[in-house]
Amino acid sequence: MSRVLEDAPVDRLATFVSTLRFELLPADVIEKTKIHIADTLGAALAGARSNEFRIARQVIGSEGKVRIWGTAELANARDAALVNGVAAHAFELDDAGGCDHSGAVVLPAVLASLAESSRAISGKEMIAAIVAGYDTGRRILEATGGYDSHNSLGWHSTGTCGTLAAAAAVANLRGLDAPATRDAITLATSFSSGLWAFIHDGSQAKKIHAGRAAEGGLLAALLASQGFAGPSKVFEDVWGGFFRTFNKEACQPQKLCEDLGETWKIKRAVLKPYASCRGAHSAVDALEDLLHETGRDPTQIDRIELRMSAMLMEMCGAKQNAAMAPTQMSLPYALAARCVFGTAGLQAYSAERRADRRVHALMQKMSLSIDEAMLPLDEPVVALVFEDGLSFSRMVPRATGSAERPMQPTAIEAKFHELATMSLPAEQAAKLWSTLADLENLEDCRTLDAMLEGDAGTRSLFQ
Repeated sequence: MSRVLEDAPVDRLATFVSTLRFELLPADVIEKTKIHIADTLGAALAGARSNEFRIARQVIGSEGKVRIWGTAELANARDAALVNGVAAHAFELDDAGGCDHSGAVVLPAVLASLAESSRAISGKEMIAAIVAGYDTGRRILEATGGYDSHNSLGWHSTGTCGTLAAAAAVANLRGLDAPATRDAITLATSFSSGLWAFIHDGSQAKKIHAGRAAEGGLLAALLASQGFAGPSKVFEDVWGGFFRTFNKEACQPQKLCEDLGETWKIKRAVLKPYASCRGAHSAVDALEDLLHETGRDPTQIDRIELRMSAMLMEMCGAKQNAAMAPTQMSLPYALAARCVFGTAGLQAYSAERRADRRVHALMQKMSLSIDEAMLPLDEPVVALVFEDGLSFSRMVPRATGSAERPMQPTAIEAKFHELATMSLPAEQAAKLWSTLADLENLEDCRTLDAMLEGDAGTRSLFQ
């Protein structure tokens, strides 16, 4: 394959990724990137106490020099990217709105790559690589029809598009030129996978999608760095092409390069305050708002009526409170947990609380219906009917953690410390937080390794 780039959308994207440097990033993009790095690491350090993480650790090798976050163990780069990606996504507390779950895909690949570097990699370089990954992952998803179009066909975009995000991030970090960066991105399409079939039986497969995407993207970039060529026409309208394969009706290849360097895709990524699928967050916010505005207590609720799109019903409509994985996909459980325990955070999902009869009873008082007029990504309408017969309804268009309804800095920091201290001592977690807050001034990111060493142990906290 020719090493000369043409002017196709993927060529423009590859050139942008290969030349992206910290100095080109706006201040608000830098600050948001640091927040998402810290948020992802917090989620992963908590996820090191998950059953999925425990299983993944058991099947990888132990030879290498890349940290398995939250433990004293080391592994090779690809195995570490896989397991750390699983940890980051295990408890559904990692960010969303990118490829979809960009942080859990990009950060494990980047830290695995820099840990094996023979030279010091600065915080500025790491930040630029993370931005490149977020930008690429979201652009791939938008070019493939967008979240609703792509995922409604059964693909889980964290796995299908996230692999390319990880490849781009590592390519930038390793300083690959534009042709090699294109090879990394296009090679990553051969490792692109992930199906929503897990939703029907509570499978843990969703958690592995982030890890496999991180591992596959890292592998693609490593191969490309050694001259392994990717399929140059994979983003054209050809048999076997990415777009024709994943969603041939709605693809817009020009979105791969639209407004490069002007529209930063990490800015649309969102944080998650609740330990559930992002599809449930808006409903929890609506519940919170209604209780606050009416001054009423959840014990006064007679029933809850939910109206939602067909896609959201399929994704989050099940009344689950058994195994951890399907319960975190249940919108009814998130609402019931908030009512019974006062929180929809991670502590609401312990085995003891999932078995609480009050949660089950309240879910039985919920009625869910599909509104055919709703678009796939429309948020649900929540109606609370109280014992005195009064009813109040609300739809929150953008959930907490978004730009429209941001988490406050104190809440972001509190979330990090709550999660990180599940695997790290409090003082160590505080040091990690302060280091990440000043990441652009860190001369060698390999020093992060010591701050990520913990004692998660072999016992899972959540089953």
